[in-house]
Amino acid sequence: MRYAILIHESASDFAARNDAERAPQYWGAWKAYNAALVAAGVITGGAALQGPDTSTMVRLADGKRRVQDGPYADTKEQIGGFMLIDVPDLDQALHWAALCPAAASGAVEVRPILPLM
Repeated sequence: MRYAILIHESASDFAARNDAERAPQYWGAWKAYNAALVAAGVITGGAALQGPDTSTMVRLADGKRRVQDGPYADTKEQIGGFMLIDVPDLDQALHWAALCPAAASGAVEVRPILPLM
């Protein structure tokens, strides 16, 4: 079964990506996690996302496009990326989510992929 692992990171985690002192540890943890997913043969895709300040939200209201630059809410975590995995069941998906570096400082959401009709 296919699952999305949605990675919610704090502002501090986003800042660590480019911090000269913290970046090696931050990216090292992600490289190790990705390597484990690859070695297990469960990863099917994914990507890191740029920070919430680079996002743009589009909505339709009364048939008109409304565009708003991010960030949008005062929250503790923002989506920093996602992984797509293919594992036998939810327990295995939760296992991989718990190993995600963001689980220690942010949150990791697991969602089944909706099969195409």
